[in-house]
Amino acid sequence: MKNQICTILGGGGFIGRYLVRNLTKKNYRCIISTRNAFQKGYLKTQATPGSIELINWNPNNFDELKESIKNSDVVINLIGILYETRKQKFMNIHAGIPEAVAKICAQSDVKKFIQVSAIGASENSKSLYQRSKFQGEVNALTNFKNTVIIRPSVVCGTEDNFTNLFSKLSILPIIPVVKMNYKFQPILVSDVADTIVKAIEAKDNHGKIYEIGGPQVISFGDMVKSIMRTLNKKRFVVEMPMPLAKTQSVLMSMLPIPPMLTIDQCKILSEADNIVSNNHLTLEDLNVKPSDVEEAMKKWLWRYRDGGQFAKVQ
Repeated sequence: MKNQICTILGGGGFIGRYLVRNLTKKNYRCIISTRNAFQKGYLKTQATPGSIELINWNPNNFDELKESIKNSDVVINLIGILYETRKQKFMNIHAGIPEAVAKICAQSDVKKFIQVSAIGASENSKSLYQRSKFQGEVNALTNFKNTVIIRPSVVCGTEDNFTNLFSKLSILPIIPVVKMNYKFQPILVSDVADTIVKAIEAKDNHGKIYEIGGPQVISFGDMVKSIMRTLNKKRFVVEMPMPLAKTQSVLMSMLPIPPMLTIDQCKILSEADNIVSNNHLTLEDLNVKPSDVEEAMKKWLWRYRDGGQFAKVQ
């Protein structure tokens, strides 16, 4: 039996590196379409020679992508952005790419297309990020019937932008948090990778949506306090008034890379909690048991402690 071929868009990113390892363990041959493929050589260390192929792809050139997909059994789209820039817009990235990929899948012999979205994706959201994620789901499902949608909550892991950001902010005596009672369901990146592989292997899930989160629902404020405890640092975690947060986000949006909240992220925080709604399939339907993120983050946040890995945990 020949190895199945899986084309991954965004395979060099945060989730991608974990997913590639999981797929190669299952004997998938991975074709990774990415910008600046020469910078993603580290992915080839995760499998035997020949199992991983890196292909340079300009997101504006879908003819190149057709070559990557034409012989694939599975296609996975992990591409996403957290904020807009002059060249990268939410609708182009989150809605335009899934539509183009789904159309290519429909013209090829692809058996399944996995579109990774986000919990909170909605056509009625005030957030353009969430509306673009929803439109991407619609475009994928409309143009290729064998599409599966996966909506994770906040994804945490060694390279994440959440636990690491607040760990860096621990140099401050006071940690400002917008809407401390906002709840989410952080999930470990390795669990997201497991979920995607299980969704590929599952039968009769075409057109389905999986909402996935970790084992614990936690408030924004409590999560930041947990990070501080992990770092052995006593800091005051205080709620920042939303008007002040919006003013700050306007100023931060002028920077090339916003270090904290953007205006759009403030809109997300003003809406429903980022937790599994139970209106769709979940991890239980794929037999995935999520890990405790608070326990797991001790393995990568030690580097922010005074004394590093040799610091005594209180």
